[in-house]
Formats: sequence, structure tokens, C-alpha cells
Amino acid sequence: MEHKLIIVLGPTAVGKTSFSISLAEQIGSPIINCDSRQIYRELNIGVARPSEEELKRVQHYFIATHSISNLYTAGQFELDALNLLTQLFKTHSTLVMCGGSGLYIDALCNGIDPFPSADRQLREKLNNQLENEGLESLRYLLRKIDPASYDSIDIANPQRVIRAIEVTLQTGKKFSEWKSGTQAGSLAGKKRDFEIEKIGLNRPREILYERIGKRVDQMMKDGLLEEVKSLNKYRYVEGELHSNLSHIPALRTVGYRELFDYLDGKLTLDAAVEQIKLSTRHYAKRQLTWWGRDKNIKWKML
Repeated sequence: MEHKLIIVLGPTAVGKTSFSISLAEQIGSPIINCDSRQIYRELNIGVARPSEEELKRVQHYFIATHSISNLYTAGQFELDALNLLTQLFKTHSTLVMCGGSGLYIDALCNGIDPFPSADRQLREKLNNQLENEGLESLRYLLRKIDPASYDSIDIANPQRVIRAIEVTLQTGKKFSEWKSGTQAGSLAGKKRDFEIEKIGLNRPREILYERIGKRVDQMMKDGLLEEVKSLNKYRYVEGELHSNLSHIPALRTVGYRELFDYLDGKLTLDAAVEQIKLSTRHYAKRQLTWWGRDKNIKWKML
């Protein structure tokens, strides 16, 4: 094909940003971000947004472009990113995309079926189950009806778990199948008029986990706690605290939710920091599980 998109992916803290910037500089490309949290302007330190120096070295798209107050979906990213690529391919033969959000990458590469609207009665029932029986009961249900989603989504996030259950029960089609296009008759698997090359970055597990620990420590030194405190106001709706953050899912991102627990007196600061490291390691494992099914990825051990 005349045009190529190179997607740099991999688990959190593996080194995607520096690798993609070097690659983009070599081929004269901007970078299209496909990290589902770096798009939010209110989130910076905790989502490892590229530094000001890095942003000056190479032009980036979809960095700090949206507010956490407005829900942004993988389906919307598919449309926005395809429109951007159409424009950029007029002046570039090869483009670089970088990020760790598997659903966003799948949406861009394969297309994504439009999810059904929420069933309010079912949503209320599941929220009541969360309130009365706890998250573990919902995790058990998800594992029973859609084990692929249980293995790939953030099961520490109640709203993600509820949404996966809701879609599966409401449509009779597994949430994971809506995302991957494996169900017959799916709209996913749309043809793209450009070549796609996926470069997966990885490191030995003990080195990756060490990098995660050091990065979390650096985030704390850089002011992550202060950033979280500045976001505390978003947890209130009409003066009432909504600690489950169902109205702003972006704030349930690893690093933010643990420090909210510290602010609420549920954890000591040291315990919150250790929980961030643990949750980040679990997230890295889920990312690798997600991409393990994609045979088109060319893996590179750093």
C-alpha cells in the first residue's frame, strides 16, 4: 500500500514514549497518541504524559485534548483518528502511533461495533448488587459469562465490570466479542486503505516491574498527590461526594483511585503508593494478555 501506520504498543512503563519519539524523528512523522488517559487535559503526572521537552521534539496529536467531564469512547477515537490519518497521509507516507490502550488500537485497526445504549433498569440492578454484595460478586458473574473480558479489562474498576456484564446480558453477545469482532455478522474487521505495522515492546518481567516501581516513586516526587488533590472537586455532584466515580470513569485510573483512598482515610500514604505499584503491575499483565491474541504484532525485547 502507499501509506503505512506504525503502531508502537506495549505494557505500561516499558518505554513506548522514548522509542516512538526516536522512531518518529527518524522517519519525519508526528505521533498520534492512542493512550485512553493521556487525552484528558486534567490528567498529567499520573498518566505519564510526555514531557514538555518530548512534546517539543515531535508533534503529538490527542494529548490533553479532552476534559474528564466528557466521556470519550473507543468508537469516537476510531472516527477521530481515521479522520486525522486521512489528513496526515496527504503529506506523510508513514505515520507513527503510540499507546497502551488495547481497545483504542483495536478500534483503529479493525473497527468497533457501536455498543448498545445502557439499559437503565439493568444498570440500576447491577449497581445495587455492587452496593450490597461488593465488587467480587460482579467479578464472579463476569468471569462466568465472559471469561475473555474478565482476563482483559480492569476488573478493579466497578464501572468497567458493570458495563461488560450489562452489554453481555442485554444483547446475548459477549462484551469481548463486541470489541474483537469475533461474532459472525460483526461490523468489526473493516478494511483500512493503509498498511498497519505493530511493534510490541517488552522487557523481562523483573526489569519491567522495577521500572514500574521507580516510575511510581518519581511520580510522587513530581507531585502526583498534589495533582490528585486538585481533582478532588470532580468527585462531588451537587455537593455530594460520589466516591465510586461512576460519573467520571477517568478518575478511576490507577494512581488516582489509590490516592483518593488515602485522602478519604482508607489507606496510609505508604500503603497507597504500594497499592499503586501493585495495581500497575497487574495492569501491565492485563495489557500483555490482551495483545497475546494478536499474531500480527512484531515483539521487540528491550
